[in-house]
Amino acid sequence: MRIRERKLSSPRQRAGPAKLDDVQPQFRVLLLLAWAIPAMGQPASGMDEDLTPAQGQALVETALANELRAAQDGSHLMRYRLRKTSPRLTTTKDICETKDGDVARLVSTNDRPLNDADEQQEVARLEELLGDPGKQRKRKQAEDTDAGRALKVLRALPEAFNYQYEGAAEGPEGKVEKFSFRPKHGFSPPDLETQVLTAMAGEIAIDPAHQRVVRLEGHVQQDVDFGWGILGRLNHGGWIVIEQADVSEGQWRIVHFQMAMSGRVFFKSRTFDTMEEESQFAPLPAGEDYRAAIHTLLGGQ
Repeated sequence: MRIRERKLSSPRQRAGPAKLDDVQPQFRVLLLLAWAIPAMGQPASGMDEDLTPAQGQALVETALANELRAAQDGSHLMRYRLRKTSPRLTTTKDICETKDGDVARLVSTNDRPLNDADEQQEVARLEELLGDPGKQRKRKQAEDTDAGRALKVLRALPEAFNYQYEGAAEGPEGKVEKFSFRPKHGFSPPDLETQVLTAMAGEIAIDPAHQRVVRLEGHVQQDVDFGWGILGRLNHGGWIVIEQADVSEGQWRIVHFQMAMSGRVFFKSRTFDTMEEESQFAPLPAGEDYRAAIHTLLGGQ
C-alpha cells in the first residue's frame, strides 16, 4: 500500500483549479486506518478448506509485512487519474509520482472539462511551479513527514489487534481470506498516531496468492482524544473503506477510498465525507523528476 497525501480539507465553494498543496494532513494518518462499512460479500463456493489458526496468523503477518515493505518503496513511479467526490464538488486530476514528490493537473470539475479561464490558471500554476523548485521541495518534505506518521501506524498493526479468521470469500480478482480484528488488550500506543488503533474494530481481506491486503474495513468504536483533547478528537461512529489492487505487473495501489468521519481539530469541528477512485495507472521512468512530470502534464501526453 503506497502511502500518499490525501486532501481532507473542506470542499471549496467555487469549482476552480485546486492546488495540490491545499492539503490538510492533520487527521489523514489517523483516519486512514479507521476502517469500516459492510462485510466483504458472500462466502465463495468451492473454496479450499479453511485455514488453521497458525496458517491464518502467518498469512496476516506476511501480508502486513508486505504492505509495510511496499509503503517504504518509492522506486516504482506511476501516472494515474484521481477522481474525488465530496458533497459539494467532484474533481478529476492527472497525477504523476516523481522522486521529488507528486505533481498534478486538474482536468475537470463536476465531471466537466475546465473552461478557458480555469485551464489557463491551471497551466500558469504548473509553469510557476516549474520555475520554483523550492516550492516543490517543501511539498516533498511535507509528504515525507506525512508518510512517516503513516508508517508508524503500519508498523503497529501486528501488535495493536487480535485477528480472527472468518473464512474464504470471492473477491473482485478471485479468492480472498477474511479476518476480523479488534483492539488487543494491553496494547500501549507509543505515540499519537497509533492511539487511534485502540478504538477500532473491523475486517481485512487478503489475497492469499499474492499475500497482499485487498480491502480494509472498520469503524471507530469510541471517541478518541489526542493530546488531552486539546489537539483534537475523532468521534465514534465514523467509517472508512480502502481497496487496492495490482495495477501494473505486481505494483499495488489504492483504487478506491471512501470515508465519513467527524471530529475536532484545535477546537474546530470538522466533517470529512469523501470518495476517491484511482484509475488509468501507467508506469513512469524510474527516478523521473518533477520537472519532467510537469512537461508531461502540460503536453497532455
